[in-house]
Amino acid sequence: MRSAIILAAGSGTRLGGIKKQFLDISGKTVLNRSVTKFVDAEVDEIIIVTLESEVCAVKEMFSNLHKVTHVTSGGKTRQQSVKNGFELCKDDGIVLIHDAARPFVQVENIKEVARKAEETGAATLGVPVTDTIKYVECGVIKSTPKRELLYAVQTPQAFSKELYKKALNDAKCDYTDDCQLIESLGIDVHVVVGRKDNIKITTAEDLSYAKLLAKMNL
Repeated sequence: MRSAIILAAGSGTRLGGIKKQFLDISGKTVLNRSVTKFVDAEVDEIIIVTLESEVCAVKEMFSNLHKVTHVTSGGKTRQQSVKNGFELCKDDGIVLIHDAARPFVQVENIKEVARKAEETGAATLGVPVTDTIKYVECGVIKSTPKRELLYAVQTPQAFSKELYKKALNDAKCDYTDDCQLIESLGIDVHVVVGRKDNIKITTAEDLSYAKLLAKMNL
């Protein structure tokens, strides 16, 4: 059983309060684009986590998609929102957790990260960093990590449901990334190399790039 949790509960603070998950890009909302990718990637059930004020509208939006089994409201933090969705998943198999604001993820990449999680228990999409990264404190460079060891982690991130449940139960704090939650157990998370166009729409610049990617039929 492959379950997908699509996180669409963001308030769009960095886009001036615009709810990016409901933005129309070339005739489709950001949320619709993300959900459709997971339908095509052969997941068995999709749980959408959205703003409490939007639950009814999102249910109506996907009423004809039988794979969308639940629409629920998010929590105060990302981890709490994932937990709300996870509690609605069927028990066996793996869970894929994806930010709705990444509407250009490739179907094959979703399948690849799902297969890796089924093999290993924990996997994520990520791309190698090409810029030189500096560790900075108070505006001063303190160190330069080896670039070949650095990856920009994306979603979906996929985990054994048994493992994820244990991580949630043992969590001592809220994490901004599900890999961190699994890492807190001392478990290895395997990286599947993704694509740079799997962007997360966060700023106005991202939105402009998203419109360009949509024209390219990604």
